[in-house]
Amino acid sequence: MAENFWERLRSGLSRTRETILGSLGPALHGQRTAELLARLEEALLSADVGLEETKRIVASVREKLPSRYSWEELLAMVEGIIAAELAEAERDFSLPSGLSVLLFVGVNGSGKTTTVAKVGKWLMAQGRKPLLVAADTFRAAAIEQLQELGQAIGVEVVAQKPGADPGAVVHDALVHARVAGYDVVLVDTAGRLQTKKPLMEELGKVRRVVEKLMNREPDERILVVDATVGQNAISQAQLFHEAVGLTGMVVTKLDGTARGGAILPVVRTLKLPILWVGVGKGLEDLAPFRAAEFARALLRG
Repeated sequence: MAENFWERLRSGLSRTRETILGSLGPALHGQRTAELLARLEEALLSADVGLEETKRIVASVREKLPSRYSWEELLAMVEGIIAAELAEAERDFSLPSGLSVLLFVGVNGSGKTTTVAKVGKWLMAQGRKPLLVAADTFRAAAIEQLQELGQAIGVEVVAQKPGADPGAVVHDALVHARVAGYDVVLVDTAGRLQTKKPLMEELGKVRRVVEKLMNREPDERILVVDATVGQNAISQAQLFHEAVGLTGMVVTKLDGTARGGAILPVVRTLKLPILWVGVGKGLEDLAPFRAAEFARALLRG
């Protein structure tokens, strides 16, 4: 992770970090006490770490922390425990040679459309030739936004008029990608949770279009999660997983929440890798998830 992104991540997690450290400070006397452990539990729950994960972290601290300790020892211990909890969410992102398809899903307002463009920019830096697809055809604003973002990063966007059939848009985009020599197609889909059944049917249709043309399912089915919703991301993910079979997540808006600790129960429950994290609106504010760096940013001011 580049140093400048580390700084943005550290800054972005400041509200969550203040929630944790602010609760701990008054209890620190350099001696392991029941008060310290109670304050630690309170701090982690306030950061939306979740009851099960909090109990596990507190139990580890109770077991491993010396009877007398320094502030640095406590931070290092909690940081190490969180990094270990999140290690299973790390996965190096790679794509096969030839044409690949990435399907992005998530509720409206999660930052999904912006994330599609950010990942497109990131893939360009890796030497790939991406094509963006505006398959959220029920929102004219989403089509326009993706077209503007595509122009900003210098990537072509396939789009049709609002209300067009999303499956048809994806079909035409894949045909065009093959003819024009693109090697990765990024599909922005709809996220209308209030219409659960139609949404699932629509996403299922888009997936089947890809399977028919590619003779395989989309290479990645990626959930874009707004960090500010905390553990509510779990119920969102279960819906989208039913529709497309998720393979990974992108966590956005970490810079706007005191609930960044929710990543732990989300990872534990969903058992999905976090492919990237975002900490701002800039198109460069995206980087691969690394558990150790995230834990460090969560606890280091």
